[in-house]
Amino acid sequence: MRLLLFGVGMQEIIVIALIVLLLFGGKKIPELMNGLGKGVKSFKDGMKDTENDGKD
Repeated sequence: MRLLLFGVGMQEIIVIALIVLLLFGGKKIPELMNGLGKGVKSFKDGMKDTENDGKD
């Protein structure tokens, strides 16, 4: 049974998560996720700005 986009199931997600944990370690992952969250937030803000520029 495939759960997510691109045919990635729960087992594949678990394997990917374990590999990421092994590569980066437990202390580095929160920092990476924080940076990713900030990047997504700034991207959304930039998209809002371009939408507002298009309306003017």
